[in-house]
Amino acid sequence: MEIHTFFLYLLVILLTARVFAEVASRLSTPPVIGEILAGVLLGPSLLGWIEPVESLRLLAEIGIILLLFEVGLDTDIKRLVRSGVKAVIVALPGFFLPFLSGFALAFWVFELPLLVSLFIGGTMTATSIGITVRVLADLNRQNSREGQIVLGAAVLDDILGVVLLALLYEFSIGGGISVGNTSKVLVFIAAFFVLAPIAARLISLVIKHFDEVSEIPGLITTTMVSLVLFFAWLAHAVGAPELLGGFAAGLALSRRFFLPLGVALRSDPQFANRIEKQMKPVIHLFTPIFFVVVGLSLNLREIDWGSTFIWLFSLSLFLIAVVGKLAGALVLKESWQMRLMIGTAMVPRGEVGLIFAELGRVSGIFTNEVYAGMIIVIALTTLLPPLVMKWFYGRYGHTMSAVSEHSRDGIS
Repeated sequence: MEIHTFFLYLLVILLTARVFAEVASRLSTPPVIGEILAGVLLGPSLLGWIEPVESLRLLAEIGIILLLFEVGLDTDIKRLVRSGVKAVIVALPGFFLPFLSGFALAFWVFELPLLVSLFIGGTMTATSIGITVRVLADLNRQNSREGQIVLGAAVLDDILGVVLLALLYEFSIGGGISVGNTSKVLVFIAAFFVLAPIAARLISLVIKHFDEVSEIPGLITTTMVSLVLFFAWLAHAVGAPELLGGFAAGLALSRRFFLPLGVALRSDPQFANRIEKQMKPVIHLFTPIFFVVVGLSLNLREIDWGSTFIWLFSLSLFLIAVVGKLAGALVLKESWQMRLMIGTAMVPRGEVGLIFAELGRVSGIFTNEVYAGMIIVIALTTLLPPLVMKWFYGRYGHTMSAVSEHSRDGIS
């Protein structure tokens, strides 16, 4: 591609993504939906102006790594500990039931290959903590009883999801499905998450020292991006997806992490806030490119919309995606309003589900029809729950608040 053409493509992508995200936000819809629609509009599905060429995919790869860095940065392990057993009760069925049901549906009902079925099940496990946090914050319920359970469960789902993603990545690149490959990845992940916080703590102390004496602005941003890219390279070097490195870097640098770095940063919360504040603009520049490329990669014209497969496949997975997340919440000893609210808040797949789907497409595992079905399910599970949550709180919010105020046992 000519360099001036690339510049024009990038300009159109960034501006269109921003406009569509703003419109989506004003319509009380997650901005990620608007960014995907921007890609659908610009790509082969509608206008056909832009193709997902290699240079754009490279920028999208940076975006996905930074996106997982942000997910790790926002992960609060202490919240999971505080929310206790109830968060685990919500999270584990909400992770394993959609995975097993999605796999069973794809493998035995639709007779798809084993690896394809595993990826489909994996995509169903995700919970978008970013969207959930945004909706709860908009409703001023993030610190409520149910809010703490939801956020704790979403943290656990994120961690389990990234581990599963690393396993599926290993299977997809030709290692095959075997106990040996699984053990190798699990050992790496365990070592990575133990060593990463220690390394990041030492690096952060060095960065803080040089930031205090540097006379040139931008040191934190430069060094943080370099650290994320290094972790991504290190993850690939040992046979895991690059985005796992981004997640580990964010988790290690989170001021809410409970390992040694968390202690170091809690002693200087201003520095921790500066890291997060200065990284946000970089993250928000690259991540929309990833979502637009998702839309660009989806060619709706090649799909036979008259086929019963796409509709049965999408509808079946959508039901699994919803029921699987509701199941864990329904067994809690809470009011029915709170149980439904917790389950609904766990449904959005959002960016985490898109990461699974995109890895399946890039690896050549998903056909265009299967990929389209996955995008439809992810879009519906991302779009509908925030609307349901806002309506539900508007109708039952006072009742739920009264129950929480009269509860003296707290979150066990």
